[in-house]
Amino acid sequence: MAQAGDASVDRSATAGTEAEELDAVQVTASRRSETVLDVPMVVTVVTSETLRGAAMQTPMDALHGAVGTYVQQTTPGQGVVIVRGLKGSEVLHLVDGFRLNNAIFRNAPNQYIALVDGQSLDRIEVVRGPGGTLYGGDAMGGVVQMLTPTLRYAEDGGRQWHGALRTVLASADDSAIARGEVSGGGERAAFALGYTAQNVGDLRVGGGDTLASTAFRARFGDLKLGLRPAQGHSLQLSVQYAEQPRTPRHDALVPGFGQRVPENAVFFFEPQRRRFAQLVWALDGSRDGQGNALFDAAELRIGRQVVDDDRRTVAFGSRNEDRERNRDTTDGVAGQFVRTLGAGHTISYGVEWYRDRVASSRLRTQLDTGAVSTRAPRFPDGARMDSQAIYLADDWRQGRFDIEGGLRYSRFDVRIPAAEGVPGVRLRPDDLTGHLGASFAASRSLRLVSNLGRGFRAPNIFDLGVFGPRPGNRWSEPNPDLDPETVTSVDVGLKYADARWMGELIAFRARYRDKITATLTGEVRPDGALVVQNRNLARLDLRGVEAGLRWRGEHVDAYATATWTRGDESVDGMRDPADRIPPLFGRAGAVWRGDALTLEAYSLYAAAQDRLSPRDRVDPRIDPRGTAGWATFNLRLEWQVDARLSLALRGENLGDRRYREHGSGLDEPGRNLVLTADYRY
Repeated sequence: MAQAGDASVDRSATAGTEAEELDAVQVTASRRSETVLDVPMVVTVVTSETLRGAAMQTPMDALHGAVGTYVQQTTPGQGVVIVRGLKGSEVLHLVDGFRLNNAIFRNAPNQYIALVDGQSLDRIEVVRGPGGTLYGGDAMGGVVQMLTPTLRYAEDGGRQWHGALRTVLASADDSAIARGEVSGGGERAAFALGYTAQNVGDLRVGGGDTLASTAFRARFGDLKLGLRPAQGHSLQLSVQYAEQPRTPRHDALVPGFGQRVPENAVFFFEPQRRRFAQLVWALDGSRDGQGNALFDAAELRIGRQVVDDDRRTVAFGSRNEDRERNRDTTDGVAGQFVRTLGAGHTISYGVEWYRDRVASSRLRTQLDTGAVSTRAPRFPDGARMDSQAIYLADDWRQGRFDIEGGLRYSRFDVRIPAAEGVPGVRLRPDDLTGHLGASFAASRSLRLVSNLGRGFRAPNIFDLGVFGPRPGNRWSEPNPDLDPETVTSVDVGLKYADARWMGELIAFRARYRDKITATLTGEVRPDGALVVQNRNLARLDLRGVEAGLRWRGEHVDAYATATWTRGDESVDGMRDPADRIPPLFGRAGAVWRGDALTLEAYSLYAAAQDRLSPRDRVDPRIDPRGTAGWATFNLRLEWQVDARLSLALRGENLGDRRYREHGSGLDEPGRNLVLTADYRY
């Protein structure tokens, strides 16, 4: 069953047959294939049809208006999702089961999610609420898993070949996206190969203004090789490459709120790059009797991810150019095992090990003389972060009840070498996290659900060792004495699905303790920058309501979503609104489906957000009076020309309204015409 939130973000409006929609399967919430309706946890699923219909520049663009997921964009070519008021390293991001979060992931919006090719994805699954039992550290607000298509093998000794060509053209930024795919295989071996190129020009916003320093390029490549060496066994190698050669930091290059001049004359991510490889062995013995006393199914993974976060900057009014080289290398090994103990009773257990190594350097060139000097790096060079974990989860169904629970023990070892002006530090935090979820089938179509969970996030190398200039005329000093963060969350609500109606209504409450937050130390540098430091000072209380409803007729669908979040943060006894809490937001629309034509009319909307934290009020990306509410009117027409070719024309923000997502560093596109062509063979 696809939740109302899932269906309502369907930009293609071709989510498949009713049966497929009602039986939509997720794998993230329980690490096993189960329908969204049947799992107690609340999940937002963006299907492959929705992704193909979305004109994405980053994967998170497909989540606009979905239940419980607010999309924020600091600068072009980037985008993050805020889940239940939390963001960055407070939300765990996965790509095919491997952690995208690394040791330099910020607890704030960051650019690394854009290094995943949205055009290559099969679906996105968002588990809303702590996922610490199955996924460990960082799964505080939720888990965002980006999944690529599975390999297709031929049956009965035959051969098969598939391919696809895709083009997306948009007028607001003169952008072009092109992707080519080819796949094939036999009964024992299969492969898939893809390449995506993206060219984006300067953005035209509502009212006709064009924003300078918003153009960028990106390129992506992906390869999968698979073998079936024996019945029930599979071996798969996946390789992914992503690069943005030269992306501007727009909000640092133009004056923001409260600024007369920009922070930088030059600021480029130059380049941003991600390389990823993973080898997976899987056994599914549940159907052919290859299981044993310990497990029916098993999966072993070994992978490596390398992220380059290089930058070139010149402060406004300065004659010094800084070039940074920052790299995080993540190695990971994981094993998961599933055992069915009887009708309606399944246990899952596993182990994980990850190691992050950080290399960082900074060179300063005096532009007048050409003299080069070494400066303090952004991250401690040679820092390392290890994590180990073991977990056990139990799913027991009895009559109308489905109870899921689990425990996880996590241990971390963070080492930062001593450097000039920076003390060495070693932290070894550990924690026991868990969750308990329950679902009651009040009827065949209605589920009453409730979840209680505890999340845990150990300080990473960004938290412990980041230093240097920060947005908003700030200078960050390292803090070697940080403690872990924890969150306890509860949600209750209902899910409903029948042949005509699908919906969910969920209320949640979360208590976030020892939250790491940047705070002013009271010191001011000679250049006027305010000195800040990360400290365990904040207590964050979050609550909200997530709702979605969809009605499906014979030819017409209608849907609506709404998500409301309120956050309050306490520091030293002072209570203020929390940082970057989204306003009330959602999506509403209707879809008409004919034999070859599909027409969708929809509105994306957000209410005003004037509950600003003290940091929000001095953030140059946020109007200190608050972010105004907005709504856009949009149309989408799709023509299925024949079995192989489909064409789609989308008109976005047809009223050409100028608006900004709360917390973003630039305004959204103005009137935008998007042409998409898909050819499959």
